[in-house]
Amino acid sequence: MTAVRTVLGDIEPAALGVCDAHDHLFLTSPAMPGPQLDDPAEATERVAGFRALGGEALAQWTPFGMGRRPAEAVAVSRATGVHVIAATGLHQAVHYDAEVLGRLRRGDGLAAFFTAELTEGMIAGDGPGGARTAARAGMIKVAGMFHGLDDHTRWVMAAAAQAHHATGAPIGVHHEMGTAAVDVLGLLHGELGVPARSVLLGHLNRFPDAGVHRELAAAGAYLAFDGPSRAHHATDAWLVDSLVALAAAGHTDQLLLGADTTSPGGGPGAGYLLRTLRPRLIHELGSAAAESVFRANPAGALAAPWPVVS
Repeated sequence: MTAVRTVLGDIEPAALGVCDAHDHLFLTSPAMPGPQLDDPAEATERVAGFRALGGEALAQWTPFGMGRRPAEAVAVSRATGVHVIAATGLHQAVHYDAEVLGRLRRGDGLAAFFTAELTEGMIAGDGPGGARTAARAGMIKVAGMFHGLDDHTRWVMAAAAQAHHATGAPIGVHHEMGTAAVDVLGLLHGELGVPARSVLLGHLNRFPDAGVHRELAAAGAYLAFDGPSRAHHATDAWLVDSLVALAAAGHTDQLLLGADTTSPGGGPGAGYLLRTLRPRLIHELGSAAAESVFRANPAGALAAPWPVVS
């Protein structure tokens, strides 16, 4: 059936509700400087604040091996009543120990690892030998490089495409500084056969090239904008203008918004989406368009025809 796969189980897309389509409850890596997201109490408080403003769902794009903490994500969802969609997948190679990547290359391979996390349950901890939890991933997270793709990226995306073809799972993409989205879509959709509507292109606000945005939208992918962020504040001023331009070009039904919280205090968080951005979108585009961005579009982007598991 077509459903959104949350950490508490599958739900009908229409039941997803108001959604932060790209965020992180937990996120850690030795390659990331400064404080990191590793506090369950802080995550619960943050999501409860989002819930108090009318938020009903949150997609955590933290992939395997970066402190995603599936058991704690389940606890946050239960404590707040907010649906949480978790991710399998891998980020850039810099975030992983070479031994971990080597183990994922052996055995049944990376595509089988992703598929099992989507259909059987996510591995606890940040190593492939951890215990399998009951919480299943509902999407695959991959990452491009700055203005290009490297061998690690191509390996991960090839595996993600295989896992997509086995399960229908949507694929969310980190674009470094918002770049290389055309290259990524050319690989996933053009070469590997993933339907464009199953690809969620993230961080596009960080590279506010209107022509590139229109090209990606014309191909049929979902376009995910996030922030604001202390780390990427320079492009915050273009966020609403980019959304308005894409809506004017007929792509309202492909727009996604997320807070993309990556560190404590790194931005105003998921509440900003509803407290500040939603009123601005209603003013600029009307209530129906804002409803699409926060409800209908995430429901479509995160839904998949999951295989029946006996």
